Order: sequence, then structure tokens, then C-alpha cells
Amino acid sequence: MSKAADALQTEQSRLDEPSLYVNRELSLIAFQRRVLEEAADPANALLERVKFLSIFASNLDEFFMVRVAGLMQKVENASQELSPDGRTPLAQLEAIRHEVNELLPEAYDLFTNGLLPALSRNGIRLLDYDELTGDEKSRMESYFLRTVFPVLTPLAFDPGRPFPHISNLSLNVAVSVKSADGREHFARVKVPDTLAQLVPIRERTGESSFLWLEQLIIANLRYLFPGLTIVDAHPFHVTRDAEVAIKEVESDDLLETIEEAVWQRRFRDVVRLQVNLRMPAHIADILLTNLEVDNTDVYRVDGPLDLSRLRHLSVDRPDLKDKPFAPCTAPALADKAGADLFTTIRQGDVLLHHPYESFQPVVEFLRKAAADPDVLAIKMTLYRTGRNSPIVEALLEAIDNGKQVAVLVELKARFDEESNIEWARALERDGVHVVYGLVGLKVHSKVALVVRREGDVMRRYVHLATGNYNTTTARLYTDLGMLTCNDQIGADVTDLFNFLTGYSAKTQFDRLLVAPINLRKRFEELVEREIAHQRQGGQGHLILKMNALEDPLMIRQLYRASQAGVKLDLLVRGICCLRPGVSGVSDNVQVTSILGRFLEHSRIYYFRNGGKEEIYLGSADLMPRNLNRRVEVLFPVGDERLVRRLRDHILSTYLSDNVKARRMHSDGAYTRVVPAPGEPAINAQAAFLAHYNGLTAATNPERQ
Repeated sequence: MSKAADALQTEQSRLDEPSLYVNRELSLIAFQRRVLEEAADPANALLERVKFLSIFASNLDEFFMVRVAGLMQKVENASQELSPDGRTPLAQLEAIRHEVNELLPEAYDLFTNGLLPALSRNGIRLLDYDELTGDEKSRMESYFLRTVFPVLTPLAFDPGRPFPHISNLSLNVAVSVKSADGREHFARVKVPDTLAQLVPIRERTGESSFLWLEQLIIANLRYLFPGLTIVDAHPFHVTRDAEVAIKEVESDDLLETIEEAVWQRRFRDVVRLQVNLRMPAHIADILLTNLEVDNTDVYRVDGPLDLSRLRHLSVDRPDLKDKPFAPCTAPALADKAGADLFTTIRQGDVLLHHPYESFQPVVEFLRKAAADPDVLAIKMTLYRTGRNSPIVEALLEAIDNGKQVAVLVELKARFDEESNIEWARALERDGVHVVYGLVGLKVHSKVALVVRREGDVMRRYVHLATGNYNTTTARLYTDLGMLTCNDQIGADVTDLFNFLTGYSAKTQFDRLLVAPINLRKRFEELVEREIAHQRQGGQGHLILKMNALEDPLMIRQLYRASQAGVKLDLLVRGICCLRPGVSGVSDNVQVTSILGRFLEHSRIYYFRNGGKEEIYLGSADLMPRNLNRRVEVLFPVGDERLVRRLRDHILSTYLSDNVKARRMHSDGAYTRVVPAPGEPAINAQAAFLAHYNGLTAATNPERQ
């Protein structure tokens, strides 16, 4: 072996060292800690802080349903597979339990000693039943008998009645009752999620009071168990394994298979049991035995269970929320108000920055295509569309108008399976060509293609994006989209849909980076090109914005880029398994996570390329699942004006954030960035709001 080959092998083996990688699951927990920090931040509006605590709790639910469940499956199968940081599944579970048991008391301390007093000072009270006056208890009892009691179904547990099924994420009350003969019995009462979880007690001007529904139920259990003595009653919350393996290869009908998998999810193993600190051991033992839960998977908290229910806190207090905003019309479209949209796209690519710029042009793009007699075909991918989707309405209108419409509805979009099954069937009923997805791959790309006859020319108009075709999340997530009629991109998108809807062995795309076909290879080549520029005396620079950085091969290559002297600015919202600032490995890497009012969801990949800058946008994070097991698309931004806008306005603003940004350290911990003395405070999302609000004022002064 040559010296050069020896050196390369030594370098690669060093970059494989487990110490250079942050554990994926612990990194995800670190992200939840940052969400919790937003709930604790007094600079945020009070009800927004409550919302962040609700999001924190909901995120933990999903973490246990998917990530913890997956590790528990591996442990059950005696897997000794090591994570990149060198941990077995069992070691990862032990580390997770330790971190969560530290994090939960912090969350409940914030709720009890931070948010509740702050809400109370502002006239919003979440009361315990014992705090109610006699008159209030009477009114609550009337509400219980009128509204709650008819919905409840007590389920006994004895030799003649088996232990009841406890559904995933359900909140329940474990009840111990004593009969006249002195014997104790166990029963379960489910807290109905169809009713208000925070029951309004009284409403005065500037004041609102609420009672948790389970406390109202516990206070009135005598109506459910007449003639018996209520000995004890305690709530408990169950989380089940939701990571159902879908056996696609063995399936004759993918839709039916996924329906079956969604149904089976209700009966999967329990992966977490939450109880309050006051639950006595004998009741806990009944739950542990019958739910088949290990004591290490029981989480005891001091406060109401399932804090995600705080999203139900409904009060009309705009003074305690973020100031509403109206998305502006993209300047490229506002300057040509009334102009034909297809004509505008032919004059130049249109970049849309959501939620600051309206998503409505995307809806109008499809509506216009549906109505335009010159449009012959519409093809698109749907991943998460939401309810009452105007996107789907446009597709149905297109069918009514005689267009050819083909849609790939990804049935395997986790936790949106049932919604997507409904859309798939609705579209099929109206004559849309519906594809359910590809065997072994999840289609995560965001692409729409419109084929239009213009004289003797068949022109292809394309919308590509980083986010879903969902009008609700388009106001909550930061995303980027582009409308173009670039011939090369149009040809690539046509080939992509042929791959999705037919049989295609396509291995080359001219402009698009498509996973799992060429994205990994092309991305690696782009990074290698940057290393080559740096070694030739250039100023190598990568700015990579994504949701997660996990793929070991990609991390290894980024380490190599840093070692070569390339400057790497990584904007990673959530999971980051790369360790920045490791001497001799990642000295030139800076990792920043930004959390704010909107969920950072856009993926932007900037390559300096010796001054001939290139930027790609798209749906893919640098994770094994995105690169290997999903159909993803990264698309180039070819217009120099748009490249400058992305570099000098969008990316530059993110990199300047010293209010909502956290900087990652080599040990995996994050610290908040603070302005230096005399330095202006920059909140990237607030800066974008101010900028686009200024554009709104300039183009629509009557809206101010």
C-alpha cells in the first residue's frame, strides 16, 4: 500500500471514531430542551410560552412512539448494533431515560412555578378542584352530569372482565373502589379527548378560569360507581409503539396494507407510562403488570399529565400572543399585479419565502392550471396536505375540466396516513391517476408540474419547494418555493414523474439532485469541489441550512472539508451528530440552531465554488433516511438575482441572529448567542417579518 493510501486510510479511520459523533437520540432530546427554553423565555409572549410547553410535550410523545419504540424493538431482538457514537440499543435507552428524567422535572417546575403564576397575574387561572368555591363546584357538577357523564364508560377489571385496552396517548383515571362487603376493586375510566380538556369555570372581563377535565371526573366518580366507596383515583397516560413496519414487498395492495398497519398501531407495546407522584404502589403495580411495562419506563410527574393539552387553552387575549401578521405578495408578483401568472414565470423564476410571503400564488398556480384551456396535464406529489385542502380542490377542478391529472399521495407519511388515505380515495373517485408511493421508498419531494400548450410549443411550468402543499403549515413553517419554466428543470421533473408513476431506470438528471438516485453522489462531489477550491488557494465556504444532520458519511466528508480549511456554517434546527470545534477535525465548523415563532423548515445548501456560487433548495436533510430511503429533490437556483437574495438577505440574516440562535459546542451542548456590547440585537424571524411587512406597506398601504 502506498504512503498516500496509508495516510488516507488512517484519516478515514480517525474520522470513524465514535467520540466524533453525537448520539442521534440525545441530540434530539437536546433539541427538546431548546424548545423548553423558549417556553421559559420571558421575552416571548405569555401564551406563546404556553404553546411552546405544549409543543415540548407533544414532541416527547412522538419521540417515545418512534425513536424509543425502535430502540426497544432492537433490545427485544437482542440487537448489539452500535450507533455511530458507539452505543448499543440498551445503552442508548439507559441514556435516554436519564436525560428525560432530568428534563421532565424542569418542565413541570416551569409549568407550576413559572407559567401558572404568570397566567394568574394576567387573569388566566388553571385551578385545582379544591380551589373552587361551593357555587363553582355546583356549576361544574351540573356541567359534568349534562356533558361529561353521558360520554364516560367505566371499565371494571376482575376475573370475569379482562383488563381493558388502553389506547395510545390516552389519558385515563385508575379508580380503586370498595364494595359493601369491604373488598376493593379496580376500574379504568378514559378521559374523553372529544371534550374540552380545560373546562371553563367562569368568564369575566379580563379574567378566565379553567379546570382540568380529569379533576372534574375524579370529583364526580360517585355517579359512575353508585353504592360503592371511592378509595383512590389517579390519572395515568399511556404511550404505545407507533413504529409499525409496513411489509410493502409482500403486499398486493399498499393502501389496504397501510390501513391495516394504522389499525394495528393501536395495539402495539406500551413504551411509556406516565403517572403522578401520588399514585400508590398497589395501583401502579396493577398498571405495570397488565400493561407489561418495566418500572424503568414509568415516568412520575408532579402535575397534570399530558401537557400537550395546553394547546386547548382557549382565551381571547391577543395582548398575550404574538402580533398577527399578513403575508405579503412576493415582489416579483406584486409588481405585475393582474398579469398572467404563466407570463410572469416565463419572464423569470419566482422565489417564494414562506410564511412571510404568501402561499396563495402556489394555490393560484394550480387553480389557473385547472381552468386554463391550454393546460393539458398536471402532475404533483402530496405528502402532508391537511384538511379542506384548496390544492386538492384545484386538482379535482382540473379533472372536471378534462385535464390529465396524476398525483402521488404518500400514504406512508407518519401520523398522516389516515388523512392521506382519504385524499387518495377522493381523488381516485373523481378520475385522478393516483399512485400510493414506491415500494421501499417514501416520497418526500415537493414538486408540481403543469404542461401547457403554447402555439407549437409544449411548455413545462414547475413548482418546487422545501415544504408541503399545506396552506396551514405554510403560515407556521419557514419554507422556500420556486416557480420556474426552465427547460432543463422541466425535463428533469418529467423524468422524475416517469420514475414515480411508471417504470424507469433513470440514473442521470441534468439539474436536479434526486435521492436515492444521484443526490448523495452529486452532493459529495459539490463538497469535494469546495475542498479542491480551498486547496488551490480559494476561499472555500459552505453554508448548509437543514432540519437535521445525521448521516455518518456526510459528516465524515464535512470533517474532511474542515480539515482542508473550508469554512462551514451549519444552520441545523434539530438533530446534529457532528461535533464542531474538535481540534484538528472540525476547527472550521460552526453549528447554529435557531428556534423562534415559526418552525424553521427550509433547506438551503450554499457552495461558494470559487466565486461562481451555487445554491440548492429542497426537501432533503442530511440523514440516512433522506439520502437512502426517500425520494427527495434538491433543485438549483439559477437566477443570479435569487442567488444574491438567498445569500445576502436570507442566509446572512440567519447567520447574524444573536437573539434566537444557540451555538453548539463540541460536547453536544448548546448556549444561547447574545449580542456583544454595542452590537444590535438581531432576531432573524423578527427581521424577516419587519422586512416583508415593509414590502406589504409599500405595495398595499391600505393594509397597514
